[in-house]
Amino acid sequence: MENAYEEHVCLCALQNLFGFEPKIPLALIDRLGSAAAVFSLDHDSLREIFGPYGKQDLITKQALDDADRILSTLSPDCRFIGFGESGYPALLADCPDPPAGLYYRSTSPPEMVFRDLEAIAVVGTRNCSSYGYDMCDKVVRTLAGSSRSPLIVSGLALGIDGIAHRAALEAGGTTVGVMATGIESVYPSRHEELAQRIVQTPGCALVTDYPPGTQPLAIHFLRRNRIIAGLSRATILAESRIRGGGMMTARLAASYDREVFAIPGNIDCAQSQGCNLLIREKLAEPITDIGEFVLSLGYAPPRLQTARDVEEAVREAFRKELPQEQVEELARAAALVKRRRDITAEELARAAGTDYARAAALLGRLEAAGFARADLLGRYRIVRQ
Repeated sequence: MENAYEEHVCLCALQNLFGFEPKIPLALIDRLGSAAAVFSLDHDSLREIFGPYGKQDLITKQALDDADRILSTLSPDCRFIGFGESGYPALLADCPDPPAGLYYRSTSPPEMVFRDLEAIAVVGTRNCSSYGYDMCDKVVRTLAGSSRSPLIVSGLALGIDGIAHRAALEAGGTTVGVMATGIESVYPSRHEELAQRIVQTPGCALVTDYPPGTQPLAIHFLRRNRIIAGLSRATILAESRIRGGGMMTARLAASYDREVFAIPGNIDCAQSQGCNLLIREKLAEPITDIGEFVLSLGYAPPRLQTARDVEEAVREAFRKELPQEQVEELARAAALVKRRRDITAEELARAAGTDYARAAALLGRLEAAGFARADLLGRYRIVRQ
């Protein structure tokens, strides 16, 4: 093997062998000068370095052959980036426990994705409330539309992660999904389309430190959180219970001496308890005004247009399509939904003095036009004005 490729394969082998003990490859490289030097030592020399723990038995030609095979079978839009190689994220390299390499999937080179953009992690619960959904969406859209639009990093999971990725893409920003599986698979499967969109959008990528074929076991998500925190200048906890992956990511970010922020929530809401706890422990700064928060990071927020009254927006959208009486009925329904977040069809019927079927029809029309959105329990909120 040529020297550069030999080093590349050796870095890949070390990552595959010691992914759960990232300090080992870095200590070996620091002591011996390169990854290739590790595999050039005989067994006795390796035993002298590793001591009585037997890990020297992992440093074999078979490990190199396995790494070479993996690298040769990666799909055209995938690659491996070793520690110290071009494209390896600088912020991740600054952590005390960076991986020996990352598997990377994108139509853009890593030098473009991880260039001078600052990365901001946005994490949280899979089972988010409508409040968490709205706040995460607004924060990410404001960041993505700001000057120097930061790279939004999240974990491709359901809930807050998916909201963050989609909001960044829809606002014209860039995003990176950090996976707890091999680079060729997507978990959860319902995010396959989202993952493809990330891969195909310039400046966006999927990354993982797990070799191809790795399955989504619970322990793998804990290791993934370290990568999310390490890639990012700051971490935002959008919504979380006391225990969860988002909380772990935020605490890891704090341990890396990175900035941590949290969106405060209702003290009676289980999904807000984690955010409120980090704020109370002074590990996170509260986000109480999105514009001021973006300015505090050094970005100029996008010019904010004065929000139109939702009733007037509905009138404008439907005045050419429906009779005036029906337009006014829709406008009144939209105003009720805006005032009473998470309203159901039954509740709207009572508030509007109509029957259930009519209330459901009104909500359906507002949702079809993009003014409202319902969760799985049939609770509606206004999403556009």
